[in-house]
Amino acid sequence: MKDQNELEKTIGGFFQLQISNGEEYYPSLLKLNTTRNALEYILRIKGYTKIYIPYFTCDTILEPMLKLAVPYEFYTLDKQLEPVFDFEIGDGECFLYTNYFGLKQHTVEKLSKNIENLIVDNSQAFFSKPLDKIDTIYSCRKFFGVSDGAYLQINSNLRLNIETDISVNRFLHLIASIDVGNENVYRDFVENEKSLEQNDIKKMSILTQKILSGINYQNCEETRTRNFNYLQENLAAINELDLEIPIGAVPMIYPLLISNDKVKTKLIEKKIFVPTYWPNVFKWTHEHMFENHLAKNLVPLPIDHRYTIKDMERIVCVLKDVIHELAS
Repeated sequence: MKDQNELEKTIGGFFQLQISNGEEYYPSLLKLNTTRNALEYILRIKGYTKIYIPYFTCDTILEPMLKLAVPYEFYTLDKQLEPVFDFEIGDGECFLYTNYFGLKQHTVEKLSKNIENLIVDNSQAFFSKPLDKIDTIYSCRKFFGVSDGAYLQINSNLRLNIETDISVNRFLHLIASIDVGNENVYRDFVENEKSLEQNDIKKMSILTQKILSGINYQNCEETRTRNFNYLQENLAAINELDLEIPIGAVPMIYPLLISNDKVKTKLIEKKIFVPTYWPNVFKWTHEHMFENHLAKNLVPLPIDHRYTIKDMERIVCVLKDVIHELAS
């Protein structure tokens, strides 16, 4: 007996965009439209009365708390990006920790043993598998060419009744960039980011899910690891951020910390585009806080599947020239 969907399937007509068939990296997790909505999903299901979040994070994280009127409190990090516990987490409260740059899995594991209501933000750690029974959030567009999409592991059998999102109007900049380059559609990218604000929680769109099913994840992992290791070998001596690198980690970027806020500007002038994580941190912190120093001086160098070792060589060469120029 054929199901209703198969009976109603259209046969013939024009060809759709052809995308390789495969499997998503997290086929068993909840598929949602955005990471902020994944957090809102947790807060709605669990009913937490308060959440602790790091100063060093994107301000979009506040959207679900403001929407649901859930009180929040910031906490600080030490120079190893570990939480500073100068407070107590009360009953019915939760604690969110970011797996920074995909390099803090050991800290995630440690926190999971000591904090009852832990939420792991793996937005920067797509390839870090979720720990059993720990609420965990993933971002898709921070790692791959999609306009939206998030995965959620939630330790609850309760589910929200939500509609499926539609992404077609968010993909223009991704398609256009293939023809005309990222620089020429950057404004469209920014507009897409704005379009994700204040959206209802929805299931991941079919389009986003299809694209995520066609990605060669093994190649993405291997390329990131290879590129990261090359930059680490060549830049560790000048990197003020001395982090332990877990075996098997697949980083988001290479986090270079160097106390000169002009480095980022000079790299961008030479067409090596590096973001600021995150401008809102300057409003939340004062200049003597480590998070402020990070936001000001961290240089997140790209290492993803688009780039080869030759690209990494160029980054190192340009970076050393920039540092020499600024020092003279």
